[in-house]
Amino acid sequence: MGNRLSKIYTRTGDDGSTGLADGNRIAKNAQRVEAMGMADELNCHIGVLIETLPAGDSLIETFRRIQHHLFDLGGEFAIPGSKVISDDHIDWLEQTLDEHNAGLPPLKNFILPGGCPAAAQCHLARAVCRRAERVVVALGHEDSINTASRHYLNRLSDLMFVIARVLARRDGSQEILWEQKKSGL
Repeated sequence: MGNRLSKIYTRTGDDGSTGLADGNRIAKNAQRVEAMGMADELNCHIGVLIETLPAGDSLIETFRRIQHHLFDLGGEFAIPGSKVISDDHIDWLEQTLDEHNAGLPPLKNFILPGGCPAAAQCHLARAVCRRAERVVVALGHEDSINTASRHYLNRLSDLMFVIARVLARRDGSQEILWEQKKSGL
């Protein structure tokens, strides 16, 4: 971290702009700022998810690693043209996803978010991840981005879905299956 923050407020953003890590200023509602914010928001949801898990849970290390990736991703968006997320990040997600999915039965129904607090929070993080991916796709339509970042978010949402299934099946809990007949009034 090059510049240490000794004062949190600067008033430089009072005009509706924010500074990027490369020194340029852009509107706070710019798609790039939205992408940075989505990486941050997703990271927060994963932080809440971690806090729902018992101390020593093996998933905590996985989620902490993802939090570091997401912080790097936000930094990548803060420096236009930079590339931090790589195919190695995506390969790790796919390997982790395959490991967790191996013990799950094949899907025969859609799954509703829930089953236990950790699974519900994991589903929420998955939904936020999908929204982050949509924001990054939109950013890619107006500016050059590292496509690995978009791929990372796509794979991360898949991983969050699988881990939500794992969490919902732990400790005697179960997944909540969608039943079409229950959606009528």
